[in-house]
Amino acid sequence: MVEGKHIKVGITGGIGAGKSTVCKIFEQLGVPIYYADVRAKELMQESNTLRENIRQAFGWDAYDKKGILNRQFLAKIVFNDPKQLQILNQIVHPAVFDDYHSWVSQRANHGNPYSIKEAALLIESGSYKELHQIIVVTCPIDLRIERIMKRDHIRREEVLKRMENQLSDKERLDKADHVLQNGTDSSLIKQVLELHREFLKLHTQTQTANHE
Repeated sequence: MVEGKHIKVGITGGIGAGKSTVCKIFEQLGVPIYYADVRAKELMQESNTLRENIRQAFGWDAYDKKGILNRQFLAKIVFNDPKQLQILNQIVHPAVFDDYHSWVSQRANHGNPYSIKEAALLIESGSYKELHQIIVVTCPIDLRIERIMKRDHIRREEVLKRMENQLSDKERLDKADHVLQNGTDSSLIKQVLELHREFLKLHTQTQTANHE
């Protein structure tokens, strides 16, 4: 049973699966998207509390003299060390959690039928538990590797290292309500349109149930 009138949808998938592409299609349909990973980087820059906690955990060099986040410095530490990545996530995730709550309340107040929270670590962070519907984007592994190599200008070995730090597709699919296949043979637009109609229908059903 969905609580409230606003449907909270989550979208996730492995690195290179195509989450951003899917979100762009939803945006064309007028659906508000909360990009958790982008917002996390902004909060790491904007929040004095986060800045202080990150410096305590990873050293003064995590920010430059002007207080700008040194992303390369942090990336070298966390990408190769799951324990360090966990420490960073434990610092940042609570701030993103609070920020999302404010954002989604505004979307509900504006009358949006549903909104989407996009996050690479939706399952790992546990934030999926507060959402009504979960979408997992999948894609053949070789295609994912090729995309990331082109996008980030990195070697295959570096891509595989990043993938090792993420959940397997099976672990994500265990939590999925919907699966979008982002392969060469499947139409993403068609799949997204079907989900869009389904979420609008769910919103209507929820409104009806609340008025009974």
